[in-house]
Amino acid sequence: MPKNYQNIFKQVLQQVRPKPEEKKKIHALANKVLKVAKLEAKRYKAKPLLAGSLTRDTWLPGKMEFDIFIQFPSKLTEKKLEEYGLKAGKAIFAKMNGNYRIAYAQHPYVSGEIDGIRTDIVPCFDVKDPSKLKSAVDRTPFHVKYIEKHLPLKLSDEARLLKQFMTANGIYGADTKTQGFSGYVCELLIIKYKKFLEVLRASTKWSSGEKIDLEKFYTKKDYPHLKKQFPNQILILIDPTDKSRNTAAAVSSFNFFKFIKLAKTFLSSPSSEMFSKRKMNPINENELIQQQVRRRTELILVKFNPPDVVPDILWPQLRKFADRLQSILEEIQYEFKVLRKDCYTNEKDLAVVLLEMEVSKLPLIQKRVGPKVFDLDDSKRFLEKYQKVALNGPFVEDNFWVAEVKRKFISAREKIQDSLKDDVGTLKAKGVPNKIAEQLVKGVEIISENSKIMELSKNDMNFGIFIKQYFEQESLI
Repeated sequence: MPKNYQNIFKQVLQQVRPKPEEKKKIHALANKVLKVAKLEAKRYKAKPLLAGSLTRDTWLPGKMEFDIFIQFPSKLTEKKLEEYGLKAGKAIFAKMNGNYRIAYAQHPYVSGEIDGIRTDIVPCFDVKDPSKLKSAVDRTPFHVKYIEKHLPLKLSDEARLLKQFMTANGIYGADTKTQGFSGYVCELLIIKYKKFLEVLRASTKWSSGEKIDLEKFYTKKDYPHLKKQFPNQILILIDPTDKSRNTAAAVSSFNFFKFIKLAKTFLSSPSSEMFSKRKMNPINENELIQQQVRRRTELILVKFNPPDVVPDILWPQLRKFADRLQSILEEIQYEFKVLRKDCYTNEKDLAVVLLEMEVSKLPLIQKRVGPKVFDLDDSKRFLEKYQKVALNGPFVEDNFWVAEVKRKFISAREKIQDSLKDDVGTLKAKGVPNKIAEQLVKGVEIISENSKIMELSKNDMNFGIFIKQYFEQESLI
């Protein structure tokens, strides 16, 4: 192994190992909270479990957080689980003088801070068999026990290197915004390949639909079945505690190939800089103009206030809205063409769908080609429809009836404005996601002027970085 690999890892680990005082503080607090949680859980014949990367010492500095899962008897109803879980969570925060709010996943849970450390108190059912889960969070205790058994402390730093490598390059996290690799997936990869470097080497041989099965639940003869079981999933990493689940289901194709590209780059040209987030400035007006001159396309931004929902609901709805806008513009009767699209939100007061138009303006006149003149019934209907509205025709061209009509919309911007002016019920009927539709009726702005794009960038630096990154799409080969 070249010396520079080890030198780089040593240098990086000095930065990504939590400091002794950090470890002391968080472990002391976790033990105190766990002690209080045991007393509260006892009231409901439940038991608490410390979860998260803290339990296997794979957490990164600055990530001062831990979870406590309270396992309630499986005979409880979901309603009672939620009721008791919230009561226990609130009581724990009250006794620890913490600040909390009610957050929502499959079940509501209590989330907040105690002594400046993020803490989640999550209710789940105490099930004995992973195949008999009553809710998604019930599997977490199985994950905790599996990692504790199979990931020895001597491999903690290997997991840290992998997590930091992914964090620095924007692919760490299974949330719907990131669509990347979860902490659990990172830990399973280290269990599989033992070393960070070996994960990178293995990934360079990955292909679409790559299958990793630590517990060997399946043979190679089963792989075609797995492809059907997990359709369109780029990486299939079978959950060692539940053979019916793909732990890497959240990983997007883009992030899968981005990781492979990053691995190849590091292996050929190792650098500690690949473990640090690249600093990027927002786009400036000069750069925006240069990109527009180079590409000769038009940017159209659909701007509105994001709905007050959790990010894991907001991001899929925003992407679905972008897809719907594209399909509306590209309907046959309109003939606009979207080159590429993306979306951005700061999850507070700004949401934007970016549409880069390949065809954004069209002539006033539109050619409508009808049936062949030999199709008498269809011809009759076509002629009745266009005889009064045609600017030219109807006339015959190569045995087809043709009419030239005035186009309803000559710019994509006009079409978007018209489509989004409807009431909330009509917007939903058009396929606009529910929460987005409810926001659009409160106000939406269509922007294509550079001055307004730059104003948005000035008010929200991350939006300016988003625009710059959009134009600097990296090669994945």
